[in-house]
Amino acid sequence: MPTAIPEVARKAAFTLTASALLLAATACTGQSGSGATDDASKDTTINFWHAWSAPNEVAAVKSLVAGFEKAHPNIHVNIVGNMTDDKINQALRSGGGKAPDVISSFTTNNVGKFCSSGALVDLNPFFRKSGIDPEKTFPKTMNEYTQFDGNRCTVPLLGDAYGLYYNKTAFQKAGLANPPKTWSEFEADAKKLTITDGDSYKQLGFMPDYHGWETTTEHYFAQFSPTYFGKDGKSNLAKDPAFEKGFALQKRLVDELGGFQKLEKFRVTLGDEWGPKHPFHTGQVAMQLDGEWRLGMAEQARPKFEIGVAPLPVPDDQAAQYGKGYITGTIAGIAAGSHKQNAAWEFVKYITTNTDAVVGFANDIHNVPSTLAALKSPKLKYDPRFKTFLDIAANPESATTPASINGGQYLVTIQQLGYDYESGKVTDLKAGLKNSAAQIDTDIAQAK
Repeated sequence: MPTAIPEVARKAAFTLTASALLLAATACTGQSGSGATDDASKDTTINFWHAWSAPNEVAAVKSLVAGFEKAHPNIHVNIVGNMTDDKINQALRSGGGKAPDVISSFTTNNVGKFCSSGALVDLNPFFRKSGIDPEKTFPKTMNEYTQFDGNRCTVPLLGDAYGLYYNKTAFQKAGLANPPKTWSEFEADAKKLTITDGDSYKQLGFMPDYHGWETTTEHYFAQFSPTYFGKDGKSNLAKDPAFEKGFALQKRLVDELGGFQKLEKFRVTLGDEWGPKHPFHTGQVAMQLDGEWRLGMAEQARPKFEIGVAPLPVPDDQAAQYGKGYITGTIAGIAAGSHKQNAAWEFVKYITTNTDAVVGFANDIHNVPSTLAALKSPKLKYDPRFKTFLDIAANPESATTPASINGGQYLVTIQQLGYDYESGKVTDLKAGLKNSAAQIDTDIAQAK
């Protein structure tokens, strides 16, 4: 995720509204391979649409493209930045000379839409032709979230890993020597770090509310290793006990740290997620679930304490898997309507599999590299604490949320159950899980 505040905020908005995007992408925009007849050795120009907009990020993209054009002097890249998924989708549908040949998106939740609609070509034939094995090239989780139903219509382009930030000063004052590794340790630490002030807090150990900062269901649940869908394609929400355990953990945290109403009353007084007054930056919250970008943002805010970074805790019965986390990231793909797909592939192959290119871009954007080789590269520059996120990204036990034909709608449904359960609107969790699973199945059936 980009480090510039406006861009990070926009990406977060993409994630929250993923189900609303690409709704019009139901008509096939082209057949896979239909435009792959161009000669990539001849002089040509391709259009690359991306979403980055902050000055340092735009400069990083230009540097990445310059490296490609130096290696492929006959292929010129026309860069179009600050593009949302809505704009990208409209352009993919309409086609034309100004439409993108290559796109990048921050919304992994929309991979299912991109693949099933035919908007982007299946890249498997290109990988085979180039002799590249994606399973040996990309971290397991990133390799998984860039395909849908055997169609690899996208490829990883940098990634995001989620872990635990903690206030070392507050830990020392509370007599805590190390960050928690299990959820039971986390619960105990969160309570010990909480200092109440009447009906509010001087310091809150952790803000568990789903309306909080990055405390979404998918980020919590990744530590429980859930299976979102069965082999039959039906929702596993009411069948996999990982979901019930995840919901139960979050609800216990809400209840143990003061209750939903008290927490919400405190939360609305706190600073926003992207500004210097973020409650972790100010010390109002002692532990924070967040992505790798938070480290740079927190340091820029000049906190009055030392920042610690660790993986998120895991269930007590999965202690051996401590070190895993939730993974997502930017994706890239080739437009099905492009008539320059071979040239486009040369560009996609360079920016996503060339180790030096991936490392250079990761250094400039301050994201997690998206190839196994880049994660181990000696050219990678980072704060020592950042290695926590590199290790989470490389951990085969790390998880993501699977692609679906209607984008992230199933996650919206699960998140809504979370809102209803934490607030007390839903009191029977098992019934809530069954009802939400049925809704997810209905929504997917209607999208086919």
